[in-house]
Amino acid sequence: MKSYLIHLIRHGVAEGNVLGQYIGRTDSPLCEQGIEQLLQIKQKQEYPPAQVYYSSPLTRCVQTMQILYPDAKPVLLDGLRECDFGDWEGKTAKELESDPAFLRWMESGQQAAPPNGEDSRAFLYRVCSAFEQLVEELLRSGTTSAAVVTHGGVMMALLASYGLPRASAYEWMTEPGCGYTLRVTPGLWMRSMVAEVIATIPHGDQGTLREHTVVDLAREAANRAYGKENSSEK
Repeated sequence: MKSYLIHLIRHGVAEGNVLGQYIGRTDSPLCEQGIEQLLQIKQKQEYPPAQVYYSSPLTRCVQTMQILYPDAKPVLLDGLRECDFGDWEGKTAKELESDPAFLRWMESGQQAAPPNGEDSRAFLYRVCSAFEQLVEELLRSGTTSAAVVTHGGVMMALLASYGLPRASAYEWMTEPGCGYTLRVTPGLWMRSMVAEVIATIPHGDQGTLREHTVVDLAREAANRAYGKENSSEK
């Protein structure tokens, strides 16, 4: 049966990331370090080819696409923007540590909406709607592969919603310039709206991975990011 590959890739390091800022809607470009890092990864490892290309419209994603796929003319999908942090855009956690609304937001597991920002439900609905439309377009057109450059939060939400094996959003965290390949099988998608996560990106010596290995690598990345020492800590 015909299947479809979707390569989800996180953008490189942006200027706001280096400063530790919340940069959801903020159009922060890649920093020099981020550009150099992407070029080094691309030189050493392989990014999967695709027939069509999609990107968040924010500059850091478009720049990442241009570096990784210089011949691509990506379709810009507004629904794949990062979460809007409202009044907290451009600020660091240190700057917000005395803000009662920020403390409540952190205590709620980031479920509530930041002031003048986007709550978790609205964010999830937006990104899932964009992804489902993307999948439907592939199925209609018969295009069997797509590369998508977007944001870490978007990827975590999508993989937690549709990815097999099942894992929490936190467990799907990945490094800048990295990501996962999803295989969409029409019957499985129509029946259950799920996609198999079959490989990590970029492709090095590992190639296509067993399912448990893919999610184990995701957990390791999350543990490094959050300073956890073992994968059992969530």
